Amino acid sequence: MPKPFRYLEPTFFAGLFDDPLLLVRVRPTGRAILFDCGKMHHLAKRVYTSIDAIFISHAHMDHFMGMDSVIRHSHASPRTIDVFGPPGLSRRMASKFACYDWNLADTFWGNFRVNEVGASGRVASTLYSGPEAFLATPEGERNGVLYCNRHLTVTGTHCEHHIPVVAYRVDEGAAFLLDDERMAAAGVKKGAWLKEMERLFRDGVLEGSPVRYPCESGGSLEERVEPDAGLLYQRIRKFEEPASIGYVTDIGYSEENVAKLAGLLEGVTLLVCECAFLASESKKARVSRHLCTTQFNMLLERLRPRYVLPMHFSKTYQRGSGPLYAEIEPPSGVTVLKVPDRLTPRPIMESEVPRPVEI
Repeated sequence: MPKPFRYLEPTFFAGLFDDPLLLVRVRPTGRAILFDCGKMHHLAKRVYTSIDAIFISHAHMDHFMGMDSVIRHSHASPRTIDVFGPPGLSRRMASKFACYDWNLADTFWGNFRVNEVGASGRVASTLYSGPEAFLATPEGERNGVLYCNRHLTVTGTHCEHHIPVVAYRVDEGAAFLLDDERMAAAGVKKGAWLKEMERLFRDGVLEGSPVRYPCESGGSLEERVEPDAGLLYQRIRKFEEPASIGYVTDIGYSEENVAKLAGLLEGVTLLVCECAFLASESKKARVSRHLCTTQFNMLLERLRPRYVLPMHFSKTYQRGSGPLYAEIEPPSGVTVLKVPDRLTPRPIMESEVPRPVEI
C-alpha cells in the first residue's frame, strides 16, 4: 500500500477473524493511539507503553477484554492514558480496577482518564489516579473534538448495534507546505528564514508572531517584517487535504447509521470497517446488527474512501476468507486492502507442553 500519511502509520494488529486492533503510530513522536482492545496478548510490551489514548467502539468482550492487558503493562508508568468510549465506560473501567488489590500503589504510578462520549457529542471525564489506588475523581464535561495534538485530531459519532457504538475518525495534522508559484507571485524569496517560520508553525505559535523575510519589489530585494507570520503563511502556503482514517465496527445497516457515517467519514483516505457476513446471510446480519457484503458495498458507494480494509469477519466462516473478498465490489477509485485470515498464534496443545523429568 502506498503511504498517503505524513505523520501517521496505521497498523492493523489482527487478522480477518481475530478481535480487531487498530494501532495508529505517530511517526514524529514514536507515540500511538489504539482503536478497540479485544484479545491482544500477542502485542509486545513496548507497543502497550507507546499508547497515549484508546478509543473503544463498545464494551462487547471482543472489543474491550484486552483493557486488563493495557492496565497490566501500563499502570506503573508515570503518565496518563486517555480512554474514550460510549456511556457506561467509566463504570466498566471502575469495575476492572476494583477486581485487583492495589495496596502496593506508588507515587510514580500513572493514571487513566476515562472519557464517555454522549450521543450529543458531549464528553464526560473521570480521572482514575494510580498513586491513589485508582481512586475516581470526576473532571466535568466538555464539548468539541474528542482528542487532539499537533499531529492528529480524533472525532466520533454514535451508531446503533442494539447498544450505542462509537465510530471514529482520525485526521492527520496539517503539514508545513509552501507553494512556489504563490511565493513567486508575492515576491517572497526562500532562505534560512523559513526554518524559523516552520519552527513557529510546529510550535503552534505562527499566528501573531513577527517574522523577517526577503521580498522582491520593483526589481530590488528588501527585507520586510510581517507582524503576523500566520497571515504571511496563508499567502504563500500550499493547500493539501490532510490524510484521514475511519474506524467502523459492529453497526446495523440503517438510514440513520449510514447518514451519521457519511457525515463523519465521507471521503476518508483509509476506512477500516467490519464486514461480518456474506450476502447470503443478510438476514443474520440484520438481526445481529452487523454488515453483510451487500451492505458493505453500499456503504463504500456512499463514503468513497481511497482505501478500505474489511475486517472482523464472522468466525462461522473460518474455512477461509476467499468468499468474502469475492463479494466485495468497490466503486471506481476505491482500493480494497487484504489482511491474513489469522494473525494471532493458535493455542498451545497439552501434548506440546514440556513435562518435568520424573525422578
